[in-house]
Amino acid sequence: MTAILERRWTPEGALDLPALVRPLRRGPGDPAFQVDARGTWLAGNTAAGPGTLCLRVAAGEVLASAWGPGADVLLDGVPALLGARDDDAGFVAHHPIVAEVRRRRPGLRLGSTGRVWDVLLAAILEQKVTGTEAHRSWRHLARRHGVAAPGPVPDGMVVPPTPAAVLGIADWQWHKAGVDGGRRRAIIAAAQVAGRLERAAELGGAEGRLWLRKVPGIGVWTAAETAQRAWGDPDAVSIGDFHLPGIVGHALVDRRLDDAAMLEVLAPYAPQRHRAVCYITAAGLGKPRYGPRFSPRDYRAI
Repeated sequence: MTAILERRWTPEGALDLPALVRPLRRGPGDPAFQVDARGTWLAGNTAAGPGTLCLRVAAGEVLASAWGPGADVLLDGVPALLGARDDDAGFVAHHPIVAEVRRRRPGLRLGSTGRVWDVLLAAILEQKVTGTEAHRSWRHLARRHGVAAPGPVPDGMVVPPTPAAVLGIADWQWHKAGVDGGRRRAIIAAAQVAGRLERAAELGGAEGRLWLRKVPGIGVWTAAETAQRAWGDPDAVSIGDFHLPGIVGHALVDRRLDDAAMLEVLAPYAPQRHRAVCYITAAGLGKPRYGPRFSPRDYRAI
């Protein structure tokens, strides 16, 4: 069995572990993210190789265990993953709902993996499709083209495909995974320069997002979704999201908004607009439905 490495870390202030790691879960049955009685399990790629991380909290202390070539990297990243580098200085709640959630959820921070590839791959898969479609493709690609997660992991847990593995996927295999041509081309383009894209996490902020957008097929939405997870970008608003303008609009001004109007309403929160959005979505208010739900497509049948 792969050797285990362990560390303990005591956070300053409140810690909401489920909320911090939830953005890394890609739908039900995500084979790279599992939770069982032993803790929360995350599998990922690092510069040192694949690794598995298990997190659990006891008496206010985080107990972290890791396995695989990437174990040290994953353990080194635990504080940042759990919001230790998140700086909310200067944030002011301009709306009652934001102020209320911030008061009730002091442990709601912005975590960062410090690694781009895994979250970018998942974000590209989520472009312009329903969550059901994207998560189905993610599960298929991870199970067929990833590797078994090291350590005593929950059954079926795997590390997502590396850039090299992605470049080896044949056209018919992409089709079987339900990935259309546009997303396929964007993923391949990103895989070809994956090493350079990791610099985006070092640059951070708007500069890091612009670095990602140099890749054909990576737009504002995909860059923001990646930035939120890879470096905990507090201002990366997911412009172009199907649901977000409605959620923000009904929470803050009680009406539907488009992207431009949403940005206008969120303007007072700059440069921490994404943080405000996190408080809004944590309120769980949702938005009224005005028509039938968008039906998922299955590109495997096309």
